Amino acid sequence: MTIPAEKAPKRELVGRVVVVMPAYNAEKTLQRTVDDIPEDWVDEIILVDDCSSDGTVELAKSLGLTVVAHENNTGYGGNQKSCYERALEVGADVVVMIHPDYQYDARVIPAAAEILRLGICDVLLGSRIRTRREALEGGMPAWKYVANRCLTLVENVCLGQNLGDFHSGFRAYRREVLETVPWQKNTDDFAFDSQFLAQSVFFEFKLGDIPVPVRYFDEASSINFRRCVTYGCTTLWVLLQYWMAKLGIFRYGIFRKNEAPQSEDA
Repeated sequence: MTIPAEKAPKRELVGRVVVVMPAYNAEKTLQRTVDDIPEDWVDEIILVDDCSSDGTVELAKSLGLTVVAHENNTGYGGNQKSCYERALEVGADVVVMIHPDYQYDARVIPAAAEILRLGICDVLLGSRIRTRREALEGGMPAWKYVANRCLTLVENVCLGQNLGDFHSGFRAYRREVLETVPWQKNTDDFAFDSQFLAQSVFFEFKLGDIPVPVRYFDEASSINFRRCVTYGCTTLWVLLQYWMAKLGIFRYGIFRKNEAPQSEDA
């Protein structure tokens, strides 16, 4: 069936779509990641480099990306903070964060942007876990699959959600989310993501996910077992903080809205 042009989805209705990439030594995978991004759906691609030792910065510039290069390594969370600061500065209406390691299929960006535009979700995650067989055949280590399933189950129960994968490197946000959630107060480490999702639920934004095929290979980024354990324990601590704030026992800083600056006339 042919859809009349006047009834077809219009790209301009979505607003300004900005892709951000928190990068560290991504030279080997950056080109393939960028090649998958639908050019007609993205207004700007911002790469924030966290002091890579390879040619990530030079390659990103040659590809025409907007590059922000850190003078010091700030960590995964610190890198994302720079990503979102710059995205808001350039007027993004929709911000898509994708790891430049080619694990996530960037071709789903139009679908993600349209779901946010329709108001179905405010925060959208790309779920790598559709079936166990698919995840394992895609290269996900068995121990990581089990850890992901267990931690995601706990997070779903504690946060009242039904997401397939809380730990995805593909995330899309409406501008309002980034303007409301006090992500600037989050850790600079990997637990930034867990804090952000708990904050999004706390401030009553709608979370959802879409399926994204998983790719695991030697060049794809991945944290080791020790850091995974640390990340898991920190995530459990974030969930405890969430419930303490929810029950009014104590509200940690990450669950306190940023105060709007007062005008000089106030």
